[in-house]
Amino acid sequence: MPKVHLLDYAAGNIRSLVNAIEKLGWEVEWVKSPEDVEKAEILILPGVGHFGHCLTQFKNAGYVEPAKAFIGSGKPFMGICVGLQALFEGSAETPSVSGLGVISSRLERFDDSEKSVPHIGWNSANTFSQDGASGNESIYGMRPDSKYYYVHSYAVPYRKGELEKDGWTVATARYGSEEFVGALARGNVLATQFHPEKSGAAGQRVLKAFLNGEMRQPLPPLSSMCSTKEGLTRRIIACLDVRNNDQGDLVVTKGDQYDVREKDNNAVRNLGKPVEKAQQYYEQGADEVTFLNITSFRDTPLKDLPMLEVLRQTSATVFVPLTIGGGIRDTYDSATDRTVPALEVATLYFKSGADKVSIGSDAVTAAEQYYTSNKALTGKTAIETISEAYGAQAVVVSVDPKRVYVASQEDTSHHTVATSYTGPQGEKYCWYACTIKGGRETKDLDVVQLVTAVEALGAGEILLNCIDKDGTNSGFDLELIRSVKAAVRIPVIASSGAGNAEHFAEVFQQTNVDAALGAGMFHRGEWTVKQVKEHLQERGSMVRRFEEEV
Repeated sequence: MPKVHLLDYAAGNIRSLVNAIEKLGWEVEWVKSPEDVEKAEILILPGVGHFGHCLTQFKNAGYVEPAKAFIGSGKPFMGICVGLQALFEGSAETPSVSGLGVISSRLERFDDSEKSVPHIGWNSANTFSQDGASGNESIYGMRPDSKYYYVHSYAVPYRKGELEKDGWTVATARYGSEEFVGALARGNVLATQFHPEKSGAAGQRVLKAFLNGEMRQPLPPLSSMCSTKEGLTRRIIACLDVRNNDQGDLVVTKGDQYDVREKDNNAVRNLGKPVEKAQQYYEQGADEVTFLNITSFRDTPLKDLPMLEVLRQTSATVFVPLTIGGGIRDTYDSATDRTVPALEVATLYFKSGADKVSIGSDAVTAAEQYYTSNKALTGKTAIETISEAYGAQAVVVSVDPKRVYVASQEDTSHHTVATSYTGPQGEKYCWYACTIKGGRETKDLDVVQLVTAVEALGAGEILLNCIDKDGTNSGFDLELIRSVKAAVRIPVIASSGAGNAEHFAEVFQQTNVDAALGAGMFHRGEWTVKQVKEHLQERGSMVRRFEEEV
C-alpha cells in the first residue's frame, strides 16, 4: 500500500480521517516525534478546535520547525481545518499565539450580528472564478456543484488578489455577506478549512486527488440536481435513540413523550440496529447523524462502553459528522476505581469517531450554578473544559423543555411567549420549563435562561427538543424555536415533532433555525432523508445533494 503520514498532536477527532484515507487504499502511519517529520513522503496536518490550544500543543511538542522545513521541501503537504489556520500568522481567537507564518494573513471571527456562529454545515469551495478563469478545471477535485462540511468560528476573509499575488489558488465560500477562504493550494501545499473526511463523496474526491497528486483536472458537466449558488445549505439530521432492550441487545428505539416501550407487551420498541441505520441514512443523504445513548451503562468500564464500538464501526463507512449524547459527565470507572473527568470521557468518544458530544442534564446543573454564582465562569464544568480543549463547535447542549401555561405574563418571572395554542383553561401565555433525566424531573429554570447560560459557558450548538411535541408527528414547536433563536447567537437544531417533509419546509420557512432533525418518521420508513430533501428543493430551499462514492 502507498503510505501517508499523519501528525497527531492531540487536536481533535482524527479517526474519521484515518478511515477515509484507508478507504482510498492508502496506509496511515503516525508521526510520533519531530524527527519523524522529514521521513514522511506525504504529510497531513489535521486539527479540530481552538487555535490557541492546538498551536500551543503543536509548539510544545516541537513540531514547528520540522513542519515548516517539510513544507519548504516540496513534498506533498495538506492541512485540514486548524491545519489550514496554522499556516497563517495568527488568529483573533488567540492573538498571543502565533501560527507558522507560511502565509501573511490572519484569521478573524465571523460577524454574528446577522447569523449564527460557529459556522456549521455544508458550504461551497469554489475555485473556478477567482482569477477570471473559464471554469473548466477543478482544483484537487473541488467542484462548484458540491458542498463541503465546515465547522469553525474564525476564518480568513477573502480579499481578491491578496493571496493570488503570492501564487495561491483560492477556493472561497460565503456565509451571509462574508466571503472567506475555504481552501487554498500552491505547489506542494493543499489546505482546506472544510473537513474532507466529513464531506461524503465530495470530500473523498478531494482527498483522492491530493494523495494522487492531481491538482488540476478537467471539470465534468455540473449536476442539474444542485444549485451552484454559494452559501450554507439546509441541514437535515437523522437522530438515533440507542439503548439496550430487555435481551441486552443495542437497538434504535423511539418513544412517545420519551416512553420507549410498546403498549401491548411492554417490550422496548426495536426499530433496527444503530450502525446499520446510520449507514442507511448516510446513503440517503443525511447531513449529520446523531446518536443519543439513553441507557446509562453505569456498571460498564469506560473503555468497554457499547457506544464507543458503535462509533468506531459507523465512522469507518459514514463520512458525515457524528454526534454522541448521553453520559458525557464526570463518571466513575469501575475498571480503574476512579472518577474520570467529563473531558476525558469526551476524548474517548472523539477518538472513537465522534465529532461532537451532546450534554443534557449536566448542562442544566451547570446553568443553575452559573446563575447562583452571579454568572461566574469556573472553568470546571463539562461544557467549559471540553470547549476549551476541542472548541465550542464540539459541544452541543441537548435541551428538553415542556410548556407551562399561565393566564398572564405577570403570573411568572420566567420568559413567556404569547401562544396560538391555548392551555387547558384557555391560557394565552406559556413558558418552557427545562427538564432533566429524560424528562422525568422538571426544574425551575426556563429554556431562555438555560440556552443563554450554556452559550456563555462555551457551548457551540443547541439541540432543541420539545417534550410536548415528541412522538406526535405534528410538526416542530415553532414558537419555542423562535424564542430560543432570539436568545442566542450559536446555531440551533430543531427537534421533536417531525412527521413529514412539509414539517421541515415549514420550520425552515417560518423560523431562522439552522438545522432540523428527524427520527421516527425515518426509522419507520414513512419518509427517507432523500425524499425530505427533494421536497425542500421543490420549495426553494438549498440542500446538499447526495453524490456517489468515489
